[in-house]
Amino acid sequence: MNPLKLAWTHLRIGVMNELQYRVNFFIQLLQSVIALSTGLIGLSLVFNQVDNLAGWTRPELLVVMGVHLLMGGIVRSAIQPNMERLMNDIRGGTLDFALTKPADAQALVSVREFRFWQLVDAIVGLIVIGYAVSTLHSHISLLQTISFILALIMGAIMLYCTWLMVTTIAFWVIRVDEIANLFEGLYAAGRWPVSVYPDWLRTGLTFLVPVAFAVTIPAEAMTNRLTTESMLYAFGLTLLFMTLARGIWVIGLRSYSGASA
Repeated sequence: MNPLKLAWTHLRIGVMNELQYRVNFFIQLLQSVIALSTGLIGLSLVFNQVDNLAGWTRPELLVVMGVHLLMGGIVRSAIQPNMERLMNDIRGGTLDFALTKPADAQALVSVREFRFWQLVDAIVGLIVIGYAVSTLHSHISLLQTISFILALIMGAIMLYCTWLMVTTIAFWVIRVDEIANLFEGLYAAGRWPVSVYPDWLRTGLTFLVPVAFAVTIPAEAMTNRLTTESMLYAFGLTLLFMTLARGIWVIGLRSYSGASA
């Protein structure tokens, strides 16, 4: 079965299911506004003391915040729900239902769930980015826009691969919820550029949880800070994460005994 057709089918089903509970839109909107307000308060507190943070101005940090909201919306709508369901299926032995389908198992378990209203975060993030860019008083070229989109796609792929690798640990370890919670905590650090953190934390946010490539690199593209070397490095790391995630998934499946064991 074509993975794209499979994803589109599950996307339609997920959207229709979510539209049955439209009050969730207002709940999610409130949560997004609270998250945005908290971030803006933190930003104001910082710039009441300094003119820039590690070379980043207020509008540029606002772009980072917007990208963080945007990517967070993508993760919570399309990546995290599927990984949580996969984790439960592995522990309960119900992954058999996915493995017996005439489709690639990894593709299937990655698209079964979609929380439409979580995209409110992504829309709010785009609005913040648009406002921040307008205050930069600089022309956004076509190359910057393309680089921004490509960086977002690569960042989303790396976050998906990280989530998949963490979730796959459930094939061997019963409780991996704490690891998933740690991932969410580290992602929260992405509301600031990784350059503001000490070297040891910057390394972790680059290679262990690729927040640097998911948030900072797209923000650099939009603020004309991104270099060709960084873009190529992000592309290479994306391929590496995809290879590692696939390999760990295949090894994990060999350890899965299923509900009939």
